[in-house]
Amino acid sequence: MSSDIDKKKRSLIHSDKREIIEYSSNLIRRGLELVRDINQIDSIDAVTYYNQGLVHLEQGQYDQAISDYTKAIEINPRYDKTYLSRGLAYKEKGQYELAISDFTKAIEINPGYAEAYFFRGLAYGMKGQHDQEISDYMRALERDPEYAEAYFFRGLAYKEKGQYELAISDFTKAIEINPGYAEAYFVRGTAYGMKGQHDQEISDLTKGIEIDPGYAEAYFFRGVTYEEKGQHDQAVSDYTKAVEINPRYADAYFYRGLACYRKNQYDQAISDFTKAIEINPRYAKAYYNRGTTYYRKNQLKQAISDLTRAIEIDPRFAEAYYNRGLIYLKKGQYDESISDCTKALEINPRLAEAYLNRGGAYGRKGQYDQAISDYTKALEINPRYTDAYLGRGLVYEEKGQYELAILDFTKAIEINPGYAEPYYNRGVTYGNKGQYDQAISDYTKAIEINPGYAEAYNNRGVAYCGRGQYVQAISDFTKAIEINPRCAEAYYNRGFTCYFKREYEKSWSDVKKAQSLGHQINLEFLDELRKASRGKKVKKVKARKGRRT
Repeated sequence: MSSDIDKKKRSLIHSDKREIIEYSSNLIRRGLELVRDINQIDSIDAVTYYNQGLVHLEQGQYDQAISDYTKAIEINPRYDKTYLSRGLAYKEKGQYELAISDFTKAIEINPGYAEAYFFRGLAYGMKGQHDQEISDYMRALERDPEYAEAYFFRGLAYKEKGQYELAISDFTKAIEINPGYAEAYFVRGTAYGMKGQHDQEISDLTKGIEIDPGYAEAYFFRGVTYEEKGQHDQAVSDYTKAVEINPRYADAYFYRGLACYRKNQYDQAISDFTKAIEINPRYAKAYYNRGTTYYRKNQLKQAISDLTRAIEIDPRFAEAYYNRGLIYLKKGQYDESISDCTKALEINPRLAEAYLNRGGAYGRKGQYDQAISDYTKALEINPRYTDAYLGRGLVYEEKGQYELAILDFTKAIEINPGYAEPYYNRGVTYGNKGQYDQAISDYTKAIEINPGYAEAYNNRGVAYCGRGQYVQAISDFTKAIEINPRCAEAYYNRGFTCYFKREYEKSWSDVKKAQSLGHQINLEFLDELRKASRGKKVKKVKARKGRRT
């Protein structure tokens, strides 16, 4: 299971642009300082209404501010700064067309009015009209080349359009004008990050933090960048700093949870996802990731509950359906697994993992043709999907189509030579064909990759038995038991091999141990063992291979 940290980072950067535009409330106040010059106002009544409007605007009383500015304009229709201020009030209310109209009127009255171009650009930006936005910032800069905020917000517009080089250039210019501009360092850093230049990104975020140590978002994004570089400890440290500054920062808790998950610190991850959910009860991805963490802890009931809640919040959450289907597959609830994987594929027909798991469920139900179809579809989407080759190979083996099975296991090995399971399962298939040398070779390779692979030792022992090499077989069964003392098949097979070596007491001991572990003993073998123990003539019976993986 995996999280979509790259996508999340991009979306958060873009939402941060909106947050920074909200930061323009500070710029509004700075703009208001520019509009307090009332030399052009001829009437004391206009002055009164205008100043009342300023007070109401700063207090967030936008309707009252608009009323006051309108009355001032009725008295003096040519006062540009009153149009600017009313436009700011409209902008803060989200009435961008009215804001643009007022900023335009201010420009008509005063074509050299840089602030009017600037704020009209902001309004265009809030409407997503970035070309018009950029054009207005350019005009503002033509009139005031030292206008740092115009460079800053033009950079944001370029960044929103994916023009990162232009964005970086503008942020750099804003920093040259105002070396203490923490936000400019911050967004320049995120622009570098979108280009994959993470060292520069970290450098800029760090500089922003030096200027403004209380900037929680800078710590957060630096943490995301450390995470992308695989530096999980540094990431956790930055997320922790972000929540210390802002204890209601749900995303910081969420991403710290992801970092702890990657460090296999599942309890801490669950705690952080839970905190994110407490802050934002509709945080679908927090439920999803807490569910996947419960799955890792084999707490399947809690995992299903969280994934279900994620689906309730976001019915289009394909990965949540897929992962819940995976858990149902593990629980043996194959119909439920198929249903969830099917729903995931309705939402996202390119979700190869859903085809893989649905194929697994069909295979467990014995619906081999449907299983093969799903594995094949997964491979059409991702031709290098080793687990899909492995799964399809297992189904071919179950159908007795050994050559096709071997081809699929071989393809999985070619893609990932360090993957033990394809070697193991190809060994099983060779064993079923009686090709014991090839089987032994594959089991040996699986053991080299995974020295704790008890099933591979057990099955190699069976292959040695098939060649009559009983000493090597007993050695392998013993190794399997050392690795997994509850490996009933290994006890049974060692007992069976001791029977062939006429070590009947050892044989009885292992057979009884296998029975105590729940293994069903071949009744024919028991009968032959009893006869042999009494000195009677016996016939040959077969050893048993271990379970599939």
